[in-house]
Amino acid sequence: MYDTILLPTDGSEGIGAAARHAAAIAERFGATVHVLSVVDTRNRFESPTSGLSTDAWLEAERERSAHAIADTVDALPDDIEVEQVRREGVPKSVIVDYVEEQPVDLVVMGTHGRTGLDHYLVGSVAEAVVRRSPVPVVTVRLDEN
Repeated sequence: MYDTILLPTDGSEGIGAAARHAAAIAERFGATVHVLSVVDTRNRFESPTSGLSTDAWLEAERERSAHAIADTVDALPDDIEVEQVRREGVPKSVIVDYVEEQPVDLVVMGTHGRTGLDHYLVGSVAEAVVRRSPVPVVTVRLDEN
């Protein structure tokens, strides 16, 4: 039923909760887990007064992405087959594009459960993926404590 599970990660605290869910499903079905981190190419700080150049932003994002993948892979059991993937772009779009391009059967991803103004300002990648994904999406509330 599930041969390929996509586990997107941004390196957030608590990603282990989503990794545990993905691992349990992967172990049950003998699935491969694709750990995907997106280098967010939208530099929200690029302006003459805010300080970060495009190159500095992208380098910082690439470093964050590499750590996010490593930390998430470390949270998975050693007996799970894992593919590590890094893409660049807008996270919600890249995740859905990956699902459409690859033989992904299920997405397991964390959500922070933001509400109100915080949700409006930051948005929800998980919400966008749930709305646009052609395959089932399991969302797991990330515990940042």
